[in-house]
Amino acid sequence: MTRYEPRIDTGAVTAIDMHVHVERDDHGRLSLDDELMAASAAYFKSADNRTPTVADLARRYRAANMAAVIFTVDAATATGHAALSSEDIAAQASGHADVLIPFGSVDPHRGQDAISQARRLVREYGVRGFKFHPSLQGFAPDDERFRPLWGAIEELGVPALFHTGQNGIGAGLPGGRGIKLRYSNPILLDEVAADFPGLTVILAHPSVPWQAEAISMATHKSNVYIDLSGWSPKYFPPELVRAAGGMLRRKVLFGSDYPLITPERWLADFAQLDIRPEAVPGILKGNACQVLGLPL
Repeated sequence: MTRYEPRIDTGAVTAIDMHVHVERDDHGRLSLDDELMAASAAYFKSADNRTPTVADLARRYRAANMAAVIFTVDAATATGHAALSSEDIAAQASGHADVLIPFGSVDPHRGQDAISQARRLVREYGVRGFKFHPSLQGFAPDDERFRPLWGAIEELGVPALFHTGQNGIGAGLPGGRGIKLRYSNPILLDEVAADFPGLTVILAHPSVPWQAEAISMATHKSNVYIDLSGWSPKYFPPELVRAAGGMLRRKVLFGSDYPLITPERWLADFAQLDIRPEAVPGILKGNACQVLGLPL
């Protein structure tokens, strides 16, 4: 096993995409079952290489002169669908450490086993953070049962990235396939950020319909950030555009949600926003370097 160590030339890449999904492993297994995969693709109208592997992502981002944070989501308990291996993703990313940054994912319902896996992923595999999707994984982040997991990740010194807001997975299906949106209200993470001040909490996506809560949290707590993935910037709520170019210019992060949205489409639409020019370098790269502990 080769432990991942980043080799990204942060002075040379034009941007760091903080939100990129590994959708398929080398054995052809997908990160979601066919029904959820189809519903997500229909919601986002995505067709560009819908199920990239780690190697696919490395080629794509290297050609685009960008770096990317990559991950899967372990929602095995809630969905009954076996997760892709975060260990395999990290091991493969070590061969593409010039462009890829692996995050791990653990199933919070697995209790102490999830904590042990998180420690192993950081200490033995070198992952640089963790991805959680409360709605898909079926848990409330402020539930006291999960406090030991947040404490362990805080101790490991890596960020935790949480899906917030609207959910394309299950969209349009009866009952949304049982996926509960309220678990992705960012205010459920306010207690986590308050009680674990050494844990960097990243609120993924514009948190519609709870955008005000996300902005308030990122303004109030130095350890809370917002990634801007999952929506074309032309659809961003006006209050998010104002905050990103103003008081939160050092707290927001470029993310595409590829393969659901391409980074090129995101960047082209972002360029049309009324964002102060001096805020743009931080949003596209500098803020991510700070969160990830990379030199700039």
